[in-house]
Amino acid sequence: MIIRESVKVGDKEITIETGRIAKQASGSVLVSCGETMVLVTVCGNKEARPGAPFFPLTVDYVEKTYAAGKIPGGFFKRPRD
Repeated sequence: MIIRESVKVGDKEITIETGRIAKQASGSVLVSCGETMVLVTVCGNKEARPGAPFFPLTVDYVEKTYAAGKIPGGFFKRPRD
């Protein structure tokens, strides 16, 4: 089931959509504002580990600069013989 909600903030429209992308994740949300889009996913277990003294949480942030046409370090070059 795809759920999509939009809200206007100032002169921008922010759209939040879930249920269409990353269906294998425990949860996913696609947020868009103008030409900018962010995909947020979460994966987890349904059951807690017995005896765990804390709630382990890891956040991985990956910025894909090549999506904007910026390739860091230039192109890979083949060595000349």
